[in-house]
Amino acid sequence: MPWFVKIEKGTVDKATFDRFIPAHKAFVRDLITKGHQAKTGYWAELGGGMLLFQAADLDEAKAIIATDPLIQNGCVEYELHEWCIVVE
Repeated sequence: MPWFVKIEKGTVDKATFDRFIPAHKAFVRDLITKGHQAKTGYWAELGGGMLLFQAADLDEAKAIIATDPLIQNGCVEYELHEWCIVVE
């Protein structure tokens, strides 16, 4: 399966953002359970983060991202890219 990367930047205050972190973590754990090999994290300098995951194609990747609580609650702006690995 291809890899996809959601690069995000926060758009709400930290208190609002933090309310949705438990749901986001549950979302990522569910992706892992379903075989998407998801990883999530934030930039050390704050203000954004990244979700790396596998999906069958771009349409599935878009559908997955649409269910992320951070997206559904307007906490981040994001870009979605297919990541073409050159060396493993």
